[in-house]
Amino acid sequence: MSLVRLNIKGISYSQTQSGAYALVLSEEDGNRTLPIVIGAFEAQSIAIALEKEIKPPRPLTHDLFKTFADRFQVKIKQVIIHKLVDGVFYSSLICERDKIEEIIDTRTSDAIALATRFNAPIYTYENILDKAGIYLKIKDELSPGEEDDSSIEKLIEDTEPIKKSAFSKVSLKQLNEKLEKAVQDEDYELAAKIRDEINKRTQ
Repeated sequence: MSLVRLNIKGISYSQTQSGAYALVLSEEDGNRTLPIVIGAFEAQSIAIALEKEIKPPRPLTHDLFKTFADRFQVKIKQVIIHKLVDGVFYSSLICERDKIEEIIDTRTSDAIALATRFNAPIYTYENILDKAGIYLKIKDELSPGEEDDSSIEKLIEDTEPIKKSAFSKVSLKQLNEKLEKAVQDEDYELAAKIRDEINKRTQ
């Protein structure tokens, strides 16, 4: 079975499952996406790893794993989402130490949180994408006036994108102060929202 490389496309809230999020992966050379339900902690951990400018005052569990692995010269080479059973994805970490490879079973959310820290590629098998992947329309190919019904927000059932409008009337200086406090309080979900608002204004 051939492997397909995936990239992280985004994370959305789930309205029906309290504390749950939808992680959306997209195939590198195609239009399919793979939505995966993950927990709040793993969602925050992935978001923190992707947002390079936010540094937690204390290491998260996945940061600790990265430090531990670096200290003992263990490298994660790649992550493979290798099985889908009853809506649950199963993954493996392909690790290497002293030129010896080891395969470690892991939850998919943990695997992706670690992949973001090790800059490791994420793969799945073609048959899993065939079974669970969702096709997206490319906006450039839509006819004028045609609605993009295949947006991520509509494809993932009972989810909605994170709203950032709450900070629209807050000054840039105040936003930076709020960002610093959120990081100190280890409220990384709030910190990510504030950082997005700052980036939107400074771009």
